[in-house]
Amino acid sequence: PVFAGVNGSAIENFSCVIYNTSLMNCTWQAGRNAPADTQYFLYWQKSRDDEDMECDLYIKDENGRNMGCIFQNVSIGTAKAYFMVNGSSKDSLIQFYDEYIDLYKIEILTAPLNVTAHCTRDSAGCIIMWQPPLMSHEGKAKCLQYEISIQNK
Repeated sequence: PVFAGVNGSAIENFSCVIYNTSLMNCTWQAGRNAPADTQYFLYWQKSRDDEDMECDLYIKDENGRNMGCIFQNVSIGTAKAYFMVNGSSKDSLIQFYDEYIDLYKIEILTAPLNVTAHCTRDSAGCIIMWQPPLMSHEGKAKCLQYEISIQNK
């Protein structure tokens, strides 16, 4: 059954971010009604056609409980990725948590590259140019918006 397990035993506050173009960090908190010996396991699937992968590098709390995961060499596709965290305990069944996420929406981008400014003394002002930041997916650079903050005039 989908909701088998102790109510409130599934993880809470699940969150993932992608940074440095290929690293993904996911974290969560233990369910408020989870037994103390509950251990959680994260699986994700990049698309329906890909195999699911379990976390290789868990982040553990002071009691050795898995509370997050770091994935390396992540690439972003166009489909929503599927995440599932299940748990186990000697004392009771643990509810699982699952979510679909558009990976491009959770990527933290680096700063733009090769920023240059050329200013003239006349009224022409300044020309500021840059290249898009490194991203783990292609084709989205045209969707970026930039804001320039001039600190000293």
